[in-house]
Amino acid sequence: MSIGEVLAHLRADFPDATISKLRFLESEGLIQPQRTAAGYRKYSREDLARLRYILTAQRDQYLPLRVIRDQLAALDAGAPAIGGGPTGIADRSDGRGEGARLRPTLVAVPPTQQPDPPADLADVVLGREELLTKAGLTESTLAALEQYGLIAERPGGGYDADSLEVATVAVRLAEYGLEARHLRAYRAAADREIGLLTQLVAPLARQSNPAARARAAETVRELTAYTDRLRGALVRGGLRQTLGGSR
Repeated sequence: MSIGEVLAHLRADFPDATISKLRFLESEGLIQPQRTAAGYRKYSREDLARLRYILTAQRDQYLPLRVIRDQLAALDAGAPAIGGGPTGIADRSDGRGEGARLRPTLVAVPPTQQPDPPADLADVVLGREELLTKAGLTESTLAALEQYGLIAERPGGGYDADSLEVATVAVRLAEYGLEARHLRAYRAAADREIGLLTQLVAPLARQSNPAARARAAETVRELTAYTDRLRGALVRGGLRQTLGGSR
């Protein structure tokens, strides 16, 4: 398979998968596709299964690449992965008479017709009416979210996927009585977090090397996943104490 065909298989389940992402994983040694005589990457079904394993571990378990690398090394050595892997491991033959090897259960990728891959989230641009419709917002609520800095138009106009996410969550929170004005603290906390993480990632993001920029994007993904978990744990713990042990 070409890199484009691999993306077509992956993007239905992993919409943020990009060519840069796959090349970054290759530069980190997690995937090693063969090369044609002309130098083009050629992915096997085993490579595709390996990519699914990596992306699932990142998405569902928030595992950093170094842990995933250890798990894959264990699989390659014929031993169970550290922590058991993201979806469990099954014995599968390599099909060449070399004996059974442990593989992620995600190796089964039937050659079915794949849906058209969604657009890269970074490229999503919604008009104002489209944002209101998709999120179920009223015009007055959107105006309030903009007033408090929770949503802003892109420099070139329109709203991105993150604006849609904020709008959708705001609608759900409103069902519990939380209005846009109550969410200002989240904007302030996000700004502080942005400042902190920028100090960590900026040296990589400023490099012109595509591999460095891909590594910066991966670092951002991992850091935000960790901070989301930290914030959730702190809030849950605080609520248990405040509410007398209620869960």
